Amino acid sequence: MLLAQLAAALLLLLWAGGYGWAALQVRAQRGGARRKRKEPLVWHLTLPWLAAAERFGVWDQLQSPLTIMHSRLLILNGERHSFDDTKQELALAVAYGYAALTVAALMAWQSGEPMLLAVGAVIAGVLPAAKLRDQKTRLHRRKQQVLLAMPELISQLMLLIGAGETIQRALLRCQASHVREASAGHPLYAELTRLCHDMHNGVAFHVALEGFSKRCAVQEVAMFTTNLLLNYRRGGDRLRLSLRELSYSLWEKRKSVSRTLGEEASSKLVFPLVVIFLVLMVIVASPAVLMMSF
Repeated sequence: MLLAQLAAALLLLLWAGGYGWAALQVRAQRGGARRKRKEPLVWHLTLPWLAAAERFGVWDQLQSPLTIMHSRLLILNGERHSFDDTKQELALAVAYGYAALTVAALMAWQSGEPMLLAVGAVIAGVLPAAKLRDQKTRLHRRKQQVLLAMPELISQLMLLIGAGETIQRALLRCQASHVREASAGHPLYAELTRLCHDMHNGVAFHVALEGFSKRCAVQEVAMFTTNLLLNYRRGGDRLRLSLRELSYSLWEKRKSVSRTLGEEASSKLVFPLVVIFLVLMVIVASPAVLMMSF
């Protein structure tokens, strides 16, 4: 009981002191002027952690993992995502863990159960790790979506080029036939839409293709754009042959990805099936146990 009280009081005092110190620093940087607009909740949660990290040089010590994290978020959120946004994401993950520990300490204080404090400490460690792991999962899922859609896109492109369309017009037709997927947020078709907008706005074809490859950040897309850049001036059979070879390899990768997704789906069903089996065992065995007790 005393431990929970001390922990709750200490955590609240640290938070209040850190927030007040950070707010004073921000106000000093702004020349003493007050904020004219209301800041969002995320700003208030991350303010003390960002200020403490800047003060004690934490960002310099975490330069390597922070760069890796920034590269992932840059792919997921687009080119507008800045390095400061990455710092805020990391600070927000730590703030969630600290908030969970503080709430657990307050609950342990009110209920008189010290075990709640231990549970809160575990949750405080799990929450930041889960948030960082979610970025890896989203990036992996994005890559799978691109790999699943690439063979179909290349096959459609080959048909249009074989029918006499130029590469630029073929890409525009492919984009027009997948407007719904692009509006739904599919990564490949959303970037294809941006590629077509760049070409329509007068951006050079090779520059637009390089930007498309960089934004997708998938090796197979880089191979596709390289083939187009090497052969789009030649056209004809040479271009169709290179696209056919690439399409064959991408169809094989699509089969592999589909097989992996199927295995993941089947493995996720194991735990619910085990729970259902245990419930059925209890339902079937409980009458016999009750009869034996009497």
